[in-house]
Amino acid sequence: MSGLSRIRWAIAPKTAPRPLINCNRCGTVKAYCCSGKFRVNANGKRIDVWLIYRCIDCDNSWNFGILERCNRRDIEPERLAALESNDPALARRHAFDVVALRSRVGRVEEFPDVAVHKQRLGDTRESATGLELQLRLEMLTSLRLDRLLAGELGISRSRLQAMEERRLLVVDPEGAKALRKPVRDGGTILIDLGGEPDREDIIRTAGG
Repeated sequence: MSGLSRIRWAIAPKTAPRPLINCNRCGTVKAYCCSGKFRVNANGKRIDVWLIYRCIDCDNSWNFGILERCNRRDIEPERLAALESNDPALARRHAFDVVALRSRVGRVEEFPDVAVHKQRLGDTRESATGLELQLRLEMLTSLRLDRLLAGELGISRSRLQAMEERRLLVVDPEGAKALRKPVRDGGTILIDLGGEPDREDIIRTAGG
């Protein structure tokens, strides 16, 4: 494929996963939202840290364990300061750790909404006949690749599937039914648009 327009998509999920917990106030299973606040408890040289969650209906609290009986000397001063000051970036990182959440509660509600920052790499040729999309994820997302591409390129998912079957769309690293799997960090999408009548519109949309 000649005349590639190379674009990097930096993808950040918008809504943090919500653990589904049996709320003792509501008397049923409810979704809990991250408050963005840490609870730091010091007992001598030992420190426990939790990220506080709240029931979406009654505001009942649940503590998501971050550190347990950790020696103060083993915590970097910068990290401890961030925990004690409720650093938003650190709270966000823990709130989006869906693997850790699942290990604690089992059931977690995930959301596919993301923000995509698009950056053109090098000069974009007006005569470009294809796209190279480099995907970078801030954090894991449950959003499927075909939904991401359809939303950001203005192409239907059925058309994307047909292009994949004709090898006009290639996902690297490639796997079976790659379009139907969640977006992967470090993935590259090659799309041959040489025979598409709306090629210029797609390339323009891809770059934001």
